[in-house]
Amino acid sequence: MNKKVAYGLLAGALAAACAGLLDRAGLASRWDNPLSDWRARFLAAPSAATDQVKLILLDQYSLDWGSATMGLSWPWPREVYGAVLDYLKRNGAKAAVFDVLYTEASASGVADDELLGAAAGRFGNFVGAVYLGKTTDQATRWPEYAKPNPLRVEGLDAWLAAHPGAAQEIVADAAAFPVPELARNAAWLANVREVPDGDGVFRRAAPFRVFDGRVLPSLGFAGWLAGMNAVDVKAEIQPQALEVGGRRIPLDDAGRMILKFRGKSGTHRTFNAAEVIQSELRLQEGGQPPIQDGSVFKDACVVFGFSAPGLKDLRPSPMGGDYPGPEIYATMLDNLLAGDFLRDMPGPAVWLWTLLLALAAGVIAASARNGWQSGVAALVLVPLPVLAGLAAWKAGCVLPAAGPMMGVVIALLGGAVINFVLEGRQKMFIKGAFKHYLSADVIEQIMRDPGSLKLGGERRELTIFFSDLQGFSTISERLGPEDLTKLLNDYLSDMTDIILEEGGTLDKYEGDAIIAFWNAPLAQPDHAVRAVRASVRCQRKLAERRAEFEARTGAVLKMRIGLNTGAVVVGNMGSSNRFDYTVLGDAANLASRLEGANKALGTYMMVAESTWSQTNGAFPGRELGFLRVVGRKTPVRVYEATGLEGEAAGAAEKAFEAALALARAQQWLPAAEAFEKLAEEAAAKTYAAKCRALAAAGPDAAWDGIWNLTEK
Repeated sequence: MNKKVAYGLLAGALAAACAGLLDRAGLASRWDNPLSDWRARFLAAPSAATDQVKLILLDQYSLDWGSATMGLSWPWPREVYGAVLDYLKRNGAKAAVFDVLYTEASASGVADDELLGAAAGRFGNFVGAVYLGKTTDQATRWPEYAKPNPLRVEGLDAWLAAHPGAAQEIVADAAAFPVPELARNAAWLANVREVPDGDGVFRRAAPFRVFDGRVLPSLGFAGWLAGMNAVDVKAEIQPQALEVGGRRIPLDDAGRMILKFRGKSGTHRTFNAAEVIQSELRLQEGGQPPIQDGSVFKDACVVFGFSAPGLKDLRPSPMGGDYPGPEIYATMLDNLLAGDFLRDMPGPAVWLWTLLLALAAGVIAASARNGWQSGVAALVLVPLPVLAGLAAWKAGCVLPAAGPMMGVVIALLGGAVINFVLEGRQKMFIKGAFKHYLSADVIEQIMRDPGSLKLGGERRELTIFFSDLQGFSTISERLGPEDLTKLLNDYLSDMTDIILEEGGTLDKYEGDAIIAFWNAPLAQPDHAVRAVRASVRCQRKLAERRAEFEARTGAVLKMRIGLNTGAVVVGNMGSSNRFDYTVLGDAANLASRLEGANKALGTYMMVAESTWSQTNGAFPGRELGFLRVVGRKTPVRVYEATGLEGEAAGAAEKAFEAALALARAQQWLPAAEAFEKLAEEAAAKTYAAKCRALAAAGPDAAWDGIWNLTEK
């Protein structure tokens, strides 16, 4: 396995473990809750049952109306609420769910309570509120005047025993019941005590609680049962669900269901208490009601409660910090009617997801070749848990995002550290392996993209450079070791600097000889141009220092260069302990032969046609003719570059070209005369002598124009 992948997997596994520890410490939920709330708001949408749930809220407008019009002070007389029930009865509402505690006798007297109780009795499916708590001092036993709810939950004792934490919260020791006048007429008594999450936000609610061995459904749950006209309800509780009335309600370990909010406050059609009360009173008087179409309540489950700020029934929810408490029960009622419940993703699945993401992040970060790849990985992987959470929510599952996101972030950081360490070692290796024969720019490119460097051998087209000093053996005999070494160092430094500046790779030195190539280890589409330019620059640099070198050696230093382009095998070759980055192949051998072939024509640069053709006429120069070097049957057409790109060809190059054309036409005497006009040029002298000899041989003399070399 690749070392980076292995270390990346290790980083991912450790990151997943860290995410698990953070989750156990409660930190994940602190970050996940805001993400969950955003998700709930983003995906909130009405259900098919939303229109079946209506709200009547006693808001600030209603309080002001009651005070100004009816002379009502707070708390209102309870007979006023009876008008609400009578109006709902008149218009065919299925259930009236009152999120109001009537646990103390009315300040207006028993008759007032009796009027409200009578209205509840007339309505029928009235759900009254009970407050369950552990510190309430009112009742520790179910009152005789309050009939038990017609709901039995099978398996409840076993479930409570298996969930001691949930039992501690769900089972209540004390309760505050409605006054007897109301309790006797209630179809259902329901709990209105809900416990928010640790951050104070209401996201879940218990469908039922237990008091004195009897089941008290939540206000929303009881409203659903009342709307079904349930008389004897059997439910069964299972490890993660409650089955009742054809519904399987998912529960968490605390016995709570996840509330699927339908939208911001007001999503369920809402009426203020004032307009409902006025409508009933005017209808009784035969007048025109404020609510023109009372049929909106037909077959609806109606939740009544408070929303005026001063009545203190505004609660934090995912939809906002001032969500009316009655709307929380309306949301539960909506969920039960629609049946599109949310369920927690199983713990093992969550941690498998966290592990997979962390492993992927670790491997990607450890394997990234550069900063932008790491950045792209972060941009994709960090939001992925949130996107997955959205998809899971649409499928009915709650998938935490914070834990997996923490795993991804930690894995990315860990993978980046691993990458930095391994890249550092790799860069040290690359620098150590190539610093002596690659330019700093090329080494930097390789370090940015190590994959471009293929250790071992590979077949590739290169332009190969061979050079040698003319008469160096004689020079070396004249100089002492120190002077010779100094001379070579100065000469080789000048030439090597130019080669590396042109992006060349230095293969090796062999005494005064230099071997270099282009197009490896990094691809260089213009490798032939680079090589020719380097050759011209080397010749010019040597010419600049020729007088200095002559003073030091007593000899004129001249350099012969051979260039050829062709396919070779290039790579690190040798043993595991000692290797060279070098080339092997016939194309390299030909470059070497061309360097030596300069002796035959008296030239100092010989460029094979394979190289010259790839420069596309960028350099001024001349064709030298055809050579058949030792070891090759096929002749090679060769050229000589006489300047750099953009420089014009001189008259001598054009004259040489014209003379060469005469020689190829076998006009020996005119060709000889044309070459002799270039008497200062060694190649012209060589051609002139050859043409004179052919002219002297008579009309039958023939030459195919190919120079056959007999030595390397």
